[in-house]
Amino acid sequence: MLTDRYGLPLATASSAARDAYVAGCEAKLTMYPGAIEGFDRAIAADPRFALAHAARAQLLLERGDAAASRASMAAANSLAAGLSAREASHLAFFDLLAAGDSEAALSALPAHLNAWPRDALVLGTTAFTNGLIGSSGRAGQKRALLDLLDGLAPSYGDDWWFTAHHGMALSENGQRDAARPKIDRSLAQNPNNPWAAHARAHFCYEEGDSNAARAFLASWLTTYPRDGLLYSHLSWHLALGDLEAGDAAAALRLFREAFSPDVHSGPPRGKLNDGVSFLWRWELAGHPRDTDSWRMMHDLATSAFPRAGVAFSDMHIALAQAVAGNDAALAARTRQMDELMRQGRYPSGPCVPAVSHAFAAFERRDFSAAIDALEPIAGELERIGGSRAQLDLVMFTLFKAYLNADRLDEARRMPRVRRSGGSGVPVAGSAAVN
Repeated sequence: MLTDRYGLPLATASSAARDAYVAGCEAKLTMYPGAIEGFDRAIAADPRFALAHAARAQLLLERGDAAASRASMAAANSLAAGLSAREASHLAFFDLLAAGDSEAALSALPAHLNAWPRDALVLGTTAFTNGLIGSSGRAGQKRALLDLLDGLAPSYGDDWWFTAHHGMALSENGQRDAARPKIDRSLAQNPNNPWAAHARAHFCYEEGDSNAARAFLASWLTTYPRDGLLYSHLSWHLALGDLEAGDAAAALRLFREAFSPDVHSGPPRGKLNDGVSFLWRWELAGHPRDTDSWRMMHDLATSAFPRAGVAFSDMHIALAQAVAGNDAALAARTRQMDELMRQGRYPSGPCVPAVSHAFAAFERRDFSAAIDALEPIAGELERIGGSRAQLDLVMFTLFKAYLNADRLDEARRMPRVRRSGGSGVPVAGSAAVN
């Protein structure tokens, strides 16, 4: 029987379909171009290859095309008769995702991976920071992801794709001594693996070593395709390093050339999150407001994401609305979040509404109100989703509010602004607390 890269049997007798599916999975798992084409070739070679239809559905969902995703998933489900238990469970899992039921998918995840730990496409939905676990809104989610990967590590051995994610999870949990060799090993095995490059960028950020991050990313990005789905996000990381190093011109140039919405290589949520967070950090670092770029971000937020639903993106949408002075839209989105909370459908709870109030207060220069909104939820920020680096958007806002309110003693007590390396905190006025 034909198998995938991880030795799992596939219900197709076509070697051409299998080879195309494996190539599509490789591209999908590593965020390289060519995944959709690989799955299309697999389906052309064997139209009854259910897993190729399901993989195509998930890829379309990740790109923000929910209708096309559901159509591909319906095709997969129509071919489910006679599949193995593993493939039937695989289809059932992706059917939940295509239907938008991430809570049910998250609940189904442990049993599936316990039975078939090397089902990398299923694991790939949660192995990264903003995956199913990272977007669950639950307290302790970073530890939960690390626990999952720790348990699966014996099944993957020295696999470079898995090791990159494992190293990243260790870094996000503060275990950098354990993270470093895994990230280095993944890069040594496959220097072109963008997940390992991503993990290295985060590791350098946590170390406070902006120069190492800049040198690594500036070199690594020259070999990664411009339309690779992580190209723009890694460019965002490089821009953060430039901001920390004081090279504002290079940071702004990267925004305009590599990750503003009109040139971003990732899905709509990536365009939103990277652009908004950079522009706000740019201002926190003391640089003037880029009104035209903020208008572009606000237009994207209001057109592409009309209703609240995903906490991490809702936070960035709220910031764009606050900067635009669109109080009515911000109030409407906050009401939507409140209603979802009442229905038990907004697992991150009050965190994003509190951050939204803080951004609006900060824009009004009511720094005490911003502090009052952020202090109660500062220890729960992981419930919003995103990496520690991404959530520093909030911590740096709180830090700057302390500075602007002349509450320097409180600013000094903030642990996330005490960096272990040589990089300073990219917030204007931070020298006052040193």
